[in-house]
Amino acid sequence: MRARQSRPSVARVYSYVLGGRDNYGVDKNVGDYFMGDLPGSEQLAITNREAVLRAVHSMASDGIRQFIDMGCGLPATENVHDVARRVHPDAKVVYVDNDPFVVAHGRALLAVDEGIDAIEGDVGKTAWIREHPAVQRLIDFEQPVGILFAVTLSFLEDDEDPAGVVKFWTDQIPSESRIYISHFRTGGTREAQATERKILEAFGRGSWRTDEDIRSFYGDLEILDPGIVPCAKWRPAPGKGEHVLTDWEEMIVAGLARKP
Repeated sequence: MRARQSRPSVARVYSYVLGGRDNYGVDKNVGDYFMGDLPGSEQLAITNREAVLRAVHSMASDGIRQFIDMGCGLPATENVHDVARRVHPDAKVVYVDNDPFVVAHGRALLAVDEGIDAIEGDVGKTAWIREHPAVQRLIDFEQPVGILFAVTLSFLEDDEDPAGVVKFWTDQIPSESRIYISHFRTGGTREAQATERKILEAFGRGSWRTDEDIRSFYGDLEILDPGIVPCAKWRPAPGKGEHVLTDWEEMIVAGLARKP
């Protein structure tokens, strides 16, 4: 427990910025830096989360009934299964995270029935996740699957082959499946540079990539409208996407792709 309290966690800081309470002092310190010293930077977390939930609703509306949430983070006010089950009450979800603290909370708060589970696993260990008993039990790879990489790939270094991770899952899922990716986007502003420095300092990793780099992760998948755009502009609720984006909102982009 002491080790977890001594260093900040991506999931716990993200949750804190979104208003969550499951965190330690080290997580609050990082979150307070972003919200106090870099006011407005909390929009990275807020617009990312809002876009994830819209993507889940979009996938469910297109007939997807099963999801794998890679790097799910701590439970929030509204979660993947909440959104999916408003469309399909029988939707199944496997939440994956490499933080045992996150997984323990996920099992306690998210695994409310036999159709939902949370497992501890490194997103880079693709085959291990694919063969995990929870995935084997809940996900039918003969039917369309929704795979979510919400900011997760931003925390994989180039030598960890994030494109290869996406390619692995692309090969596992059948036609009409969906893959959603959100990712930090390279920016030349003072705000972007300060944010990148703080994330690297706090977590020891984090990659900002160009639009071209992010697009390459999708391989031969068909990227659906509106393409890869800032999360705040990704299929926003009526009236919400009409404002001029802040530098922070420009820093995180998202895209949803279909496997033909």
